[in-house]
Amino acid sequence: MTADIAISTYKHAGMARLAAGALPHIDNVRYVISWQSHDNAPVPTALRERDDVTVVRCNRHGQSHNRNNALQHCTSDIIIISDDDLIYHPEGIQQLIRAFEKTPEMELAAFRSIHDPHIIFPDRETRLSVPLPKGYYVSCFEMAVRRNSPAGRLRFNPEFGLNSPRMHGGEDEMFLLSAIRRGLDCRFLPITVCTHPDVSTGLKGTLSPENLRSMGCTIAFYYRAGAIARVPLKAWRLYRAGQAPLLRAMRFLTQGALAAPATYRRTRQYLW
Repeated sequence: MTADIAISTYKHAGMARLAAGALPHIDNVRYVISWQSHDNAPVPTALRERDDVTVVRCNRHGQSHNRNNALQHCTSDIIIISDDDLIYHPEGIQQLIRAFEKTPEMELAAFRSIHDPHIIFPDRETRLSVPLPKGYYVSCFEMAVRRNSPAGRLRFNPEFGLNSPRMHGGEDEMFLLSAIRRGLDCRFLPITVCTHPDVSTGLKGTLSPENLRSMGCTIAFYYRAGAIARVPLKAWRLYRAGQAPLLRAMRFLTQGALAAPATYRRTRQYLW
């Protein structure tokens, strides 16, 4: 089987990182790079001359549109969702490909990355359902889908993610939740595919109103009626972690949770 690594990148800095040798040559693996805010600049020579790299331009605003543009241009058997600041583990990628080969019914695979010392990954292959295993959450660069399956037709909800109008984050959790709620075969595999050396948005010191709204909305979608208890609990945890004042966290988490029904009606084609 073959795999495409679908990378979303932004402005010149992202392309410069990729051109500086971040993409190892791996058998049966291609890179599909969606370039947003490109200003019609030429593709760097180091990428243009490689036959395992395809660069496509994204002229829409928002990270989810950028990710979807990358997905749309993938043609291999497996699509590995990715960012422009990762260090890839070639053997882990080959293990992931072999896992899809051995398990033809598997449609979406989540896997390990090295990036957050606090995340608790399952210690064995696990079928994913709601609720997720305790302490586990997924990042966008920890998922792969079988392209010729219903999972391969999933797209990121443009109302979530960086540079969306009101909710900066949550697109990765909503992508996985949509797959689970559609009844797809989703599994966690104890395979390490990449390292993310930078601090993720959800771990940064001070969270913006847009970050908090996305968390509240995601909680409402995952826990439904249970969100009534989960929202104040999340606010308290963010306050204790020094990421937001308590009342501010409650305000914007609640705004996000209350926005869930209207968000569902507007974007049902991305959900279930």
